[in-house]
Amino acid sequence: MFGSTEINTKNQRIQSLFRILFGMMTLLLIIPVLIILTTLIVKGGSVISMDFLFTDPTNGMTEGGIFPALLGTVWLVAVALLISVPLGVSAAIYLSEYAPDNGFTRLINLAIINLAGVPSIVHALFGVGAFVIFFGFGTSILAAAMTLAIMTLPVVIVATRESLQAVPLAFREACWNMGATRWQTIRRVVLPNAISGILTGVILEVSRTTGETAPIMFTGAVFFNPFLPQSIFDQTMAMSLHLFVVATQVPGVPDALPFGVALVLIAMVLVMNSVSIAFRVYLRGKKKW
Repeated sequence: MFGSTEINTKNQRIQSLFRILFGMMTLLLIIPVLIILTTLIVKGGSVISMDFLFTDPTNGMTEGGIFPALLGTVWLVAVALLISVPLGVSAAIYLSEYAPDNGFTRLINLAIINLAGVPSIVHALFGVGAFVIFFGFGTSILAAAMTLAIMTLPVVIVATRESLQAVPLAFREACWNMGATRWQTIRRVVLPNAISGILTGVILEVSRTTGETAPIMFTGAVFFNPFLPQSIFDQTMAMSLHLFVVATQVPGVPDALPFGVALVLIAMVLVMNSVSIAFRVYLRGKKKW
């Protein structure tokens, strides 16, 4: 064994320095999250109970539970996913597997990037004009969910396209050499190997649609609804709007109530994301490459 040279010692010192630096940066990202969760648990944990989760608001929304808002959020997220995921995956398949590299496709990619940067309030106004008024859906779950779907389409498209392009070209060539058509190759080889990456886009979409307020405030979510929604054409309460209302608009609300609503909202996102991540890890473990 040779002794450590001056260069090796210097490289090890630099490597240790960068390891500490990156570790501190990671810690700086984690600390605010822990502080937020701790604050919500300490200040809002006292109101969390089965009655809080499964009863309606009472006494001018200063008491009772959050069940209508909880159910409404599930409605909005589910319908938005049903609209955006098939549309976004289809668009990504076309752009990645079929579309030629020309000015038109580059214009489409630019439009997708720009759409991702549009403020949510602009999406809300678009949803009012397009879905509430022009298509005549009125203020409903469908109009709100379609607005959320349009807003999150870039996330699904970009994540899916990156996943498709990560599948080795050799997989496609092997299928083509065996006589498979392009669509058979995509359906039986490319998509199964890209599904874990596609789920990443779905996870990001769930996180964003669950917490958005502006796009649903004008298109389908209401301050209070004494009736549970029966179809996608009904209005509904939503957790994000309910949190805004009880925190800023309703007098006499107990201090712990807004924190409890926020805690449940974050728990919803964590649960849905955890299920998606577990499924993604399972599928990734089945990859052959």
